[in-house]
Amino acid sequence: MEPRVQWLEAKGNPLSRLAAVIDWESFRPPLEQALAKPAKGPGGHPANDPVKMFTLLVVQRCYNSSNEQTEHQVSDRLSFQKFMGWTVADKVPDANTLWDFREALVRAGVFEKLSEQFAPQLQAQGLLTQEGKLVDASFVDVPWQRNRRQENATIEADAVPKEWVAQPAKQRQKDLDARWTKKNAEVHYGYKNHLKEDAQSKLIERYAVTEARVHESQMLSPFVESPDGAVYADGAYRGTEAEAMLAQKRVTSRIQKRACRNRPLSGEQKESNRQKSRIRARIEHVFGCMSQSMEGCCLRYIGRRRNAAAIGLINLIYNLARDEQIVRLRVLPQAA
Repeated sequence: MEPRVQWLEAKGNPLSRLAAVIDWESFRPPLEQALAKPAKGPGGHPANDPVKMFTLLVVQRCYNSSNEQTEHQVSDRLSFQKFMGWTVADKVPDANTLWDFREALVRAGVFEKLSEQFAPQLQAQGLLTQEGKLVDASFVDVPWQRNRRQENATIEADAVPKEWVAQPAKQRQKDLDARWTKKNAEVHYGYKNHLKEDAQSKLIERYAVTEARVHESQMLSPFVESPDGAVYADGAYRGTEAEAMLAQKRVTSRIQKRACRNRPLSGEQKESNRQKSRIRARIEHVFGCMSQSMEGCCLRYIGRRRNAAAIGLINLIYNLARDEQIVRLRVLPQAA
């Protein structure tokens, strides 16, 4: 059995590389705090280790599998078992146990705390600099709701349709938090993942989840801090208030300029935009990685709380994988 594991690792196992770099025990305090509950009495089956259960969630998201498929794949694959510290003799938590664990973390709102818990590791490696930040947002679509026009109008007014009040089972299948929006010719229904990223290391420093209809510029002020140095963003963030806010916080604006009606950009302004885009485009690499590797552009959860937890987990896993990549390749942040 062991020679086969060694052979698999020699072929290149991303989970083993991740396990070698990340201090998983650092996540134990917020996980235990989120799962803490009064004991019902002596005895009972020992609880599953929260860190191992968390790595199970990481595997599930990395490979985009259902609860049932995660249970099967972890029971079947040696690389998954080694990553989580289980052996073939251990019983893998079943699909219902995985669901209950994730729901407990969702109720506790712990995923943002997990990201904050990982930040000191990045700072200790000198990967979070103060030489420039990138700000942008991406749509996260959820399944369209087939509601009547009047029901949609009631939901848009942040209320519950009257006919649904007496149907709790139906309400559980309806997303009352997702919103419609349109960008150019694209129609989106769901949420937005707003990111603040280090310009050199391409690591996420902060994030926020809103409904899809919230304009990205509304999240600029909460993200910007005086030590940031400079902020790079596309033209959607530009405005008089934004420029005044950046000046007040003594942060250099690297927001791209926009052409106005009868006022096209000059050659100098176009060249300035091109130079800014060379750096600003780094945040598109992050969204591309999430979309292609973890299907982060489309989720199937219902409600803001569950979707925000899933988005937070995707953001955290991206940071874990990016940190491992920087350490493994020994690349300088500015050249990564």
